[in-house]
This record gives sequence, C-alpha cells and structure tokens, in this order.
Amino acid sequence: MSDSTGSQLPPGSLPPSRIEAHHSKDDAIKDLFGVPSRPVVRTATAPQFIANDDELEESEGMPLPSAGRQRSQNPAVIVPAPRVPTNLKETGLGLGAMAEFVLKELYIHGNMFGADIARQLRLPFPILDEALRFLKDQRCVEVSQGDLLGRVSYRFSLTDMGRVRARECFESCRYAGPAPVTLEQYVEQCRRQAVSGVYCHPQTIMQAFQGMVLKPGLLDEIGPAVCSGRSIFVYGPPGNGKTMIAKGLGRYLNLYCGEIYVPYAIQTENSIITVFDPILHKTTDDAEQPTTGNPAQTTSAGYNTSSGSLVVGNGVADPRWRRIRRPVVITGGELTLDMLELQYSKVSQFYAAPLHIKANGGVFLIDDFGRQLVSPRDLLNRWILPLEERIDYLTLATGRKFSVPFEQLTIFSTNLDPGDLVDDAFLRRIRHKIKIEAPSRPLFTEIFKMACEQRQIIFREEAVEYLYSNHYDRGRLPRSSDPRDLLEIVVAICRFRNIAVEVSQKLIADAAARFFYTG
Repeated sequence: MSDSTGSQLPPGSLPPSRIEAHHSKDDAIKDLFGVPSRPVVRTATAPQFIANDDELEESEGMPLPSAGRQRSQNPAVIVPAPRVPTNLKETGLGLGAMAEFVLKELYIHGNMFGADIARQLRLPFPILDEALRFLKDQRCVEVSQGDLLGRVSYRFSLTDMGRVRARECFESCRYAGPAPVTLEQYVEQCRRQAVSGVYCHPQTIMQAFQGMVLKPGLLDEIGPAVCSGRSIFVYGPPGNGKTMIAKGLGRYLNLYCGEIYVPYAIQTENSIITVFDPILHKTTDDAEQPTTGNPAQTTSAGYNTSSGSLVVGNGVADPRWRRIRRPVVITGGELTLDMLELQYSKVSQFYAAPLHIKANGGVFLIDDFGRQLVSPRDLLNRWILPLEERIDYLTLATGRKFSVPFEQLTIFSTNLDPGDLVDDAFLRRIRHKIKIEAPSRPLFTEIFKMACEQRQIIFREEAVEYLYSNHYDRGRLPRSSDPRDLLEIVVAICRFRNIAVEVSQKLIADAAARFFYTG
C-alpha cells in the first residue's frame, strides 16, 4: 500500500469486487454501523509529462537560469496553509467514514499502534480515537496491547466481525491511505493560491528568465500575461523557445508566488478523487512527514506527553495536504478529451483527477496545439467555459456533475497558423497572444556563444558565418535550438574520431550536413 496516493489491495486478497451505485454504499455502512457513512455534498456551483524546476533541462536552445533552482526569498508571498482540524466535524467527514478508513488500515496492516493509524490517515489521534471507541463498542476492534502513554500507544487489531466489515468496505471502494478533504475545503484552498493577480514587475520576471537569451521586448509581453493570470497563446516557427517560456513562467511562480498545498484526495458525492501525484507534484515538506514506530520511542515525531495526543506533521498545516512547488504540467500531441475528465477505475472504484486539475496553482502547457489526436475544434469547445469562468465541471460515473476551480496559467503553444486552428470566439477568450519569431543574427550569435560556454567549448565566429552563408542566407530560417543541436552533433563526431572538441568550420559543416534536411 502507498500512503501518499491511496492504495489498492493486490488481486486475490479480497473477494471479487461488486460494483454498486454510490448511494448503496451509504445504506450499507448505515446498516453496518448505525450511522451515515459520510455527509453527502451536493453542489453544482462550488466555486505527459511534467517538468519541475529540478527537472527542467536546456530546451529550445535557451539555457536554464541558475535562479530557477533557488527557493523563493520573497517574504511577502506566503500561501496560507490549510488549518489542522481539531475535531471530527472540522475534517468534513462523518463518523461512519472515519470508522471505514480505520477498518481498512487495520485490515491491511494487521495490528497497529494508535499513533500509526493517525499517521497513516494523516489526522490527529484524538479525532481517530472517536472512531476507535465506536468500533470497539461495535465489537469490530480490540486492544491487544496497552502502554502507560495512553490510548495513542495502544495496539489495536480487528476482531472477526471487524474483518468482515472491512472486506465489505473494500468492496464498496478500495481507496486506502490519507483521509480525503471535502470539495468545499479544496475549493477554498485553490482560491487562496490562485495564479490570478500574482505579484509581477519587470525586475522580478527578469530574474526568473535570467541566463536566457531572449529577443528585446519579449518580457514586456509576458509580464502583463502573468499579472492577469489569464490564458496565453504562444505561436511561431518551431525550435524558438515556446516551451521554455512556459517553463520559465513556472520558475517565476515558484520564485515569487509561494509554495502551494495539494490534498492527497478529495471527497464529493460519496466518491473519492485522488489529486496528489508524486510524479507531477514536487514536495517541499518531506522532512515534516510522520514516521511509524512505537510512540514511546518517537516522542519527537509529534507525541505530546502532556496532553496524550498525537500531532501529525508540523502541527501547522493539515497533514492531509502536501506542500509542493507550483507544478508545470506539459502535455502534447497525446492529449485526448478523455484525459480532461475524471479517470474512474471500475476495479478500485475511486477516481483520479485529470491533468488540468493537478496543474491548479501552476502552469498547464498544451504543447504542439493542433497536432492532438482530437480535432482542435473539439478541444477548444471543451476549454471555452473554463477559460472564461475559471471553473470546470467534472462528471462522476453516476452522472452527477460538480464544479472545481480552474486556477492555473494555461498556455497554448503551436507551430501552426492560429487562423487555421481557432475562430474569433475562442481567440477572444485567450487574452494574451505572443508571437515567437526566428532569432536575428545578433541574437542567434549570442545563443551560440552561451551554448558553447555551457559545454566549455571555445566559440568561433566562423561557425556562425558558415551557417549563415551556406544555409540561413539561402532561405532556411534559423532556430534558437540550432546551436544546441549542432553542438551535440559536433561533440559526438569528435568523440568518435577521438579528437579535441572545437567548433571549426569543417566540423560545423559535417554537423550541418547531418542535421539539416535538404530533401
């Protein structure tokens, strides 16, 4: 079992799942425990590839800035953390739901200290203790070992009746792990950490793009787009830095707009939707995560000997949430309409959030727009309402719809003519349109120099002169990515010939002959 994203038991460990309507789960738990399984939230109006800062590599011929690897030092931007619940009501979960999660953990692990149950569910022990007392009264849980530190140090295990009821819980939904937050709690936190109206001015955005060679005036176009938090349409010939602009914006958000919080899972309409993705979300709170073990030996991990309770995490933020760097989620030609909807598993009977929801609070780049398997018109129709209203509507397997925030900086990037892809109605909803053109010769020369410096190669003007006289002045458009690609070929040729790496005219000619397609 994974305690970060929920888990599914291995095949054969439980009886075959029976797929039931979600409302029948309420009835089943009510029959089992005599209380509703969880409060039902009904609201219709509530408000691949990933590149994080440490994973961003040189792309499109423009080097990475060293500032992109620094943590934000701007004390003015601190995203408020979700408040730690102090009682069951503040979690948003009912007693039946909490008992259900406890049963699942004990079924998976056999017997557990009270402290370890709290750590697995990411909730303070006094909240879980109410569910443990209830399950003991229902003869589902027994105490197999006690300790002088109090109930948090008791070792709990399931009775035969408890194991039967745990199986029934798994048949309804196989999610196990950190307790979910409610949809309302998720919406509230998303609004606190939205990208709209973020802090931005010329000096700060230059810091995020420091080390890149950009055409004059480009940051003056990017800056207002960041301030608005609205969508951006970036277009122009390939290989000139459109993807790097999106990554640079992600660095800017992380430098000056604070870290954000993402829940392990949310709950709505009696359904569980996992949101935290360890591949897409880069955590910054790993040192604060709880560890397992006997509370008598791990008092520094959060056990309060004076109050007899357990504080999970740092005691400041709700541990059902992870603190992360603002994500930069990139999707390309593989994007389909199904990827923008909830991903439901009929075996596990819970959902995974779509990509754009996992990108909330960060940057969502639709790269190579117009080359997806789905037509541009269908894809744009899917985006019209979210771009305009900043909310999106998702549909459960039961047919019920609910709204979620659409709070990311959405960037469409294409090499094609925008007039051939979209109509005026859609272009109106994309507030900022930035054209990235082929670099001028002075700009190309600066990019070539920087690419040489990165590889510790001595720059020679004759290499640029050869490229222009034999290729670019004869009709081929220069690209910002050409210096990087040509130098990679030069390095490979020199390694094969066992000679020193240099950018002589002959080596550049050999590299160009391999790289440029002449038909």
